[in-house]
Amino acid sequence: MLKQFKADLHIHTCLSPCADIEMSPKAVVKTALERGIDMIAVTDHNSAENVEAVMHAAEGSGLAVLCGMEASTVEEVHILALFEGHEGIIKLQEMVYNKLMPGRNDPEIFGEQVIADEEDDVLGFNDRLLISATGITAKSLVDTVHALGGIAIASHIDREGFGIISQLGFIPDDCLLDALEFSSRISFDKAKELYGNYSNFAWLSSSDAHRLEDIGKRTTVFTMESPTFTELVYALKNMNSRKAVWE
Repeated sequence: MLKQFKADLHIHTCLSPCADIEMSPKAVVKTALERGIDMIAVTDHNSAENVEAVMHAAEGSGLAVLCGMEASTVEEVHILALFEGHEGIIKLQEMVYNKLMPGRNDPEIFGEQVIADEEDDVLGFNDRLLISATGITAKSLVDTVHALGGIAIASHIDREGFGIISQLGFIPDDCLLDALEFSSRISFDKAKELYGNYSNFAWLSSSDAHRLEDIGKRTTVFTMESPTFTELVYALKNMNSRKAVWE
């Protein structure tokens, strides 16, 4: 039987240098549940080191947590990579780390990059320059995500910075994205008016939360059997009556 599930598929944790330190694994899970969200994706900048902690923090709560990352390409296009399990995201993380721009994070300038466990204890600090772009092209990143079993979603395409349209001017035909994400700053009607020529892609919208108060600020309602990665893929393809609708 198909049901409706509210999802916020773009949430940062305290690992992202631009996110509040309060975005700890337990706090993210608690806030998502309070907002009536059924499924989230952990999508830190160029890293997935807090994904497992959020998944453990959500165990037994009923909140589904997807493995994810918001990777930045050489063109400074942000792309969400989502996976069903850890194997794919860990391989992607290794590749992204190898392609990050050289340099070390300066917490005074960019912010702390906290690695935490499911009890919100600090395990360490990532000193890579996670805020930077990688040397990976958008097409190569999308192809790699697919090869690793994941899906690739262009982040906040309506924003003036770090969206695929703002950075490239268009979506290349050979960049086989699985969906386009719109920010909470634009309504569905305005998106149709401005981006209707990209209606051949699946559309969704998420909060891109960097602060607890932003979690669930924008969600997408998925009609599917259960809040799983496989059902999400079906919904993005409108298979067997599954679908995705902005709320």
